[in-house]
Amino acid sequence: MSTALTTGSHSRNGHRFTHCDSDEENGDYNPQQWQHTGQVFSLAGSVASKDFEEQKALDSNAENWKEKRGLVSNDQGEDNYILAEARKPLWRKVPIASSLINPYRIVIVMRLVTLALFFHFRILNPVNDALALWIISVVCEIWLALSWIVDQFPKWFPITRETYLERLSLRFEREGEPNLLAPVDVFVSTADPLKEPPIITANTLLSVLSVDYPAEKVSCYVSDDSASMLLFDTLSETAQFARMWVPFCHKYNIEPRAPEFYFSQKVDYLKDKVHPTFVRDRRAMKREYEEFKVKINVLVAKAQKKPEEGWVMQDGTPWPGNNTEDHPGMIQVCLGSAGALDNEGKELPRLVYVSREKRPSHQHHMKAGAMNALVRVSAVLSNAPFVLNLDCDQYMNNSKALREAMCFLMDPQFGKKLCYVQFPRRFDGIDSNDRYANHNTVFYDINMKCFDGIQGPVYVGTGCVFNRHALYGYEPPSEKMPKMNCFCWPSCCCCCSSDSQSTFDDVEEIHEGLEGFEEKEEPSFMSLKNFKKRFGQSPVFIASALMEDGGLPKGTNTRLLIKEAIHVISCGYEEKTEWGKEIGWLYGSVTEDILTGFNMHCRGWKSVYCMPKRAAFKGSAPINLSDRLHQVLKWAMGSTEIFLSGYCPLWYGYSGKLKWLQRLAYTNMIVYPFTSIPLLIYCTIPAICLLTGKSIIPILTNFAGIWLMTLFMSIILTCVLELRWSGVSIQDWWRNEQFWVIGGVSAHLFAVFQGLLKVAGIDTNFTVRAKSADDTVFGQLYVFKWTTLLIPPTSLVILNMVGIVAGISDAVYNGYDSWGPLFGKLFFSFWVIVHLYPFLKGLMGRGNRTPTIVVLWSILLALIFSMIWVRIDIFLPKQTGPVLKQCGLEC
Repeated sequence: MSTALTTGSHSRNGHRFTHCDSDEENGDYNPQQWQHTGQVFSLAGSVASKDFEEQKALDSNAENWKEKRGLVSNDQGEDNYILAEARKPLWRKVPIASSLINPYRIVIVMRLVTLALFFHFRILNPVNDALALWIISVVCEIWLALSWIVDQFPKWFPITRETYLERLSLRFEREGEPNLLAPVDVFVSTADPLKEPPIITANTLLSVLSVDYPAEKVSCYVSDDSASMLLFDTLSETAQFARMWVPFCHKYNIEPRAPEFYFSQKVDYLKDKVHPTFVRDRRAMKREYEEFKVKINVLVAKAQKKPEEGWVMQDGTPWPGNNTEDHPGMIQVCLGSAGALDNEGKELPRLVYVSREKRPSHQHHMKAGAMNALVRVSAVLSNAPFVLNLDCDQYMNNSKALREAMCFLMDPQFGKKLCYVQFPRRFDGIDSNDRYANHNTVFYDINMKCFDGIQGPVYVGTGCVFNRHALYGYEPPSEKMPKMNCFCWPSCCCCCSSDSQSTFDDVEEIHEGLEGFEEKEEPSFMSLKNFKKRFGQSPVFIASALMEDGGLPKGTNTRLLIKEAIHVISCGYEEKTEWGKEIGWLYGSVTEDILTGFNMHCRGWKSVYCMPKRAAFKGSAPINLSDRLHQVLKWAMGSTEIFLSGYCPLWYGYSGKLKWLQRLAYTNMIVYPFTSIPLLIYCTIPAICLLTGKSIIPILTNFAGIWLMTLFMSIILTCVLELRWSGVSIQDWWRNEQFWVIGGVSAHLFAVFQGLLKVAGIDTNFTVRAKSADDTVFGQLYVFKWTTLLIPPTSLVILNMVGIVAGISDAVYNGYDSWGPLFGKLFFSFWVIVHLYPFLKGLMGRGNRTPTIVVLWSILLALIFSMIWVRIDIFLPKQTGPVLKQCGLEC
């Protein structure tokens, strides 16, 4: 397999750095193109000390803009309108109408009162005939009720937000002036190109490179955690195709800008397209994309058979990543800042391949470790103040997504307090019925809106734009800075040396590591020793971390950047530092997203949930039952790990600034897997009652019956009113309820046991889910993959079916009086089966062809339950008088 253009290399400690652009190799690197000075960005993002001064600055800028545009007095009305628009806020909060949310709050209170009265009745009226079942059922009901309460309280203040992109352009993109939009570094993470098809990754990268944002302000970093030459070659081909694709997107303003999904749209692409050459250019571009796909498929086919001697690069040298678990760090600039022009001569965003060093003797911390490596590399090479995090299968569906985020992050007052802007996850390739609740609509359209009304939404792992300083573990700036007796960084809890001259010398040492660094500010930071303990042994990275508004120091030496970029991705760089503990993506859980966002909120940061009308990002979802359950298992496993770690919201961060409702929300997000145990028991009890003839509910009085009906009515009203204020459809809500039961009795249950095993020292590895690149519609929907996760729900279905047959048979045999108590038992068993119906459909596969293993398991369990039922002697007559025996010969 050959590689793309690799014309030069620099090495340090066995690491490799290569370039694709000849201009950079020849030393024409221009650091000014990699950074924006603090002076420029401070105009956009700094907080004025007084409102009057801020308004005065806006008025002055607006006047200068007016003069440069040559506006005359007869255009005074239009001029005043534009100036007024530029002064207005970039976003606004849209609370839910009181006519929608107040009835919902009232019903929640009513349901709480009804629950209290219901448990008063349940506890004071035990069922002596089935005391053990009664105790177990009451305990499970109390747990489920508490789980509902914890879920409801954060829903008290749901809000939505809307942005004004026109005002953003009026304020920061004025004609005749430098563009003041903040630079953004985009992180795209991959783990295995054979399970995450390269064509999907290529589409994600193309959507990023063609984003509606100044090209010189976008840098895209791709993390290859498998050191795959396949992905390396894919990026080289993608960089070449981008030279044609990006100008096509900008010329015709198409959406989405991922070619695979743009060309697959079943819409009239001639609608609203008036350019006479559009049809011709579109057909030509589609042919180019088909050729591009063929090239990628050829690379994939070659990658299936690895040579015995390993892969060899184009220059004849062995590929450094032939051993995926033991290789040096690699960086490849596929599109750089010099000479990276498209076919129309316009500049392209930067595209950088990064593969961190791996050695068997070091812990690599999976995705979290890879993301932290990207944080350090980007800080050395571009140091944009904001960072967008994407999965390799999460493409930009809205080319203005970065502008949406900037409406919040570049707000002069509110933006400085934001740690990130989270977008909802949306998905392609899901069947219209959404059998396994892949869209997660209830979470993204209800729960996340509610989190936004407290302290901000949780971080969900992708589609999130971060404030870089929040990733560094800094605290948000306070309005009134406290007096300090030592030269400490405001967010640091440790004190530095009291010798100010020592501190000054240390900062000077950092400056000496940067050739040409001319800014000499008053040294009000930690000492260099404390910085190195916190961030690692890289003065270049430390200097970048001290720059309040991002960007690189002026006159930065190119070779120094190259060496430091390789150095900061070495496997031993994080040793004896706070990376993964208090800085960057945190370690200790496979759901590092929840943990990272939680730590930021504990420091006092706020986050924002942005829901543009056109979805910002879209990705793939596990479409078949087994993959979906394994995805849920990963999430539940991560929550269990957090619960059993030192970062549990129940006891972590009480000295911070986390709001109580936000703590309750985070607690609910890490405790929910443990609900699987009472849920599994409660789904089993109805069948046991049918098989044994017992009941867990005593005979109801009229008063008790009224309260029970009131409870059911409050449950229904809560759901109806929640759907009313959220706009979620009844189908999405019902699918969510069904999969809550399916996932609860399978993946969540396994996650709890695996978490306990991990505490005991038995670790379980997470396997990367395969992303489907199948061209057939829903080609993976009916694929059946047997896994142990299917055993508990399969057993529940069979147990309840056998119980229903046994209960009805017993009622037929015993007569009319036995039908009344039977209805309640049948209701709960049918409740279990109806919730597990999508699971049954998944077992049937295409054409209702049941897999053999499911048939055998069903027969085995049916025989076991049947023998238990017969052993209970349900069909034997119930004797009420003396036992009569037949007389024999000796009578």
